[in-house]
Amino acid sequence: MATCNPLPEGKTVFLAIYAAVVAGIIFSTLVILSSVYTSSPAASAGDGGNGKPLHLAGTSLFSSSSPPSTSTPPPSPIVTRTPRLQREPLDMFTRAIWDVPVDSKMPDLKSFLLTKEMLKHHAKDNIIIVTFGNYAFLDFVLNWVKHLTDLNIFNILVGAMDNKLLEALYWKGIPVFDMGSKMVTVDVGWGSAKFHKMGREKVLLINALLPFGYELLMCDTDMVWLKNPLPYFARFPEADMLTSSDQIRPTTTDDSLEVWQDVTTAYNIGIFHWRPTDAAKRLAKEWKDILLSDDQKWDQAGFNDLVRHVLGPSLEGESGIFYAYDGTLKLGLLPASIFCSGHTYFVQVVPFDCLCSY
Repeated sequence: MATCNPLPEGKTVFLAIYAAVVAGIIFSTLVILSSVYTSSPAASAGDGGNGKPLHLAGTSLFSSSSPPSTSTPPPSPIVTRTPRLQREPLDMFTRAIWDVPVDSKMPDLKSFLLTKEMLKHHAKDNIIIVTFGNYAFLDFVLNWVKHLTDLNIFNILVGAMDNKLLEALYWKGIPVFDMGSKMVTVDVGWGSAKFHKMGREKVLLINALLPFGYELLMCDTDMVWLKNPLPYFARFPEADMLTSSDQIRPTTTDDSLEVWQDVTTAYNIGIFHWRPTDAAKRLAKEWKDILLSDDQKWDQAGFNDLVRHVLGPSLEGESGIFYAYDGTLKLGLLPASIFCSGHTYFVQVVPFDCLCSY
C-alpha cells in the first residue's frame, strides 16, 4: 500500500503564516468599512445623509447566525415652538376707558357714528348709560365719566354735539360717538334757542337708542353719580320708565319709589331710565314729534304734558309703579331721598344717603 508523504515542514509553516495574514487583512478591511458607515457625520446618525435609514446588507461581522439589524437610532427630540399670540389691535371699541389711543391720527368721522355694534361693545347686562354735550361741557363730561369709572361702571357712552368735543374725548380714551348735531362749542345759556336745540337733540338721541333693544339710563352731564344706581333700577323690572322729579321733600321714609299721588312738582328729565318697550318707544316718538313741531317748546315741559295726560291707577302690589301717558306706560318716580337734586344736596343739606346729585 502506498503511503502519503507529508508536506515538507518548511512549506507547512509558510502556508499557515500566509493564511493568517490574508484573514487579518480581510477582517481589518471589514472593521474599517463598518466604522466608516456607522460613524460618518454625513450619515447624520444613521440616515445615510439623505433623511432615510441606512442599513448594511449581509450578516453581522461578529455573528454569522444573527439576522440583519433592523433597529433605527432613537429619533431626535422634537422641539415644539408655541407661536406667539397675535393680539388684536385695540380700537375705540375694545380699549379700556381712559386708555389713550396709541395712534397719532384721528380716525375717520364715520367710525364714530352711533350703531348697534357700538352699543354691543359697550353695554353690560343689556344696559347702556349715556350722556351728551358740546365742548363747553367738557369738564362736566370728564367729571361724569370719572365718578362712574371710580364705581367700576364702564358701560357708558358719551354723545358729542360738535367735533371739538368728539376729538377731545377720543384722545382722552373716553368712548364717544358723533351725534351729528353740528352744535356750537360754547355755552348756549339756559332758555336760549340753542338751549332748546340741545333739548331736542336729547329726544332725538333717545329715539335713536331705544330701537337697538338696550335699557337706557340717560343723564345730563351736570349730575354726578356717588353710588352704583343699577341695582336700584333692577328692583323694578316691570317699569317701562323710572324718572326723577323736582320733589324737594320725599314722600317716603325709606328707599321705595315716591308716592306718585303726593308728588306735585314736575317730573325731571335730568335722570331717567328707559326700557325698550313698545309703550316707551311710543312716548319717545310722540315727544320728538311735539318738539320738532315747536322749536320754542322746552323738552321737559313737553315730557310732562305727555306723561301726565293719564296718571293712574297703580299697578297691583306695593311697587310704587303706576300707569301714565296713554294708560299703558308703567312709570315710577325715583325717591328724592336717594336721587338727590342739587337743591336737596347743596342747599337743604339733608342727610340723605344719596346715590347721585343732579
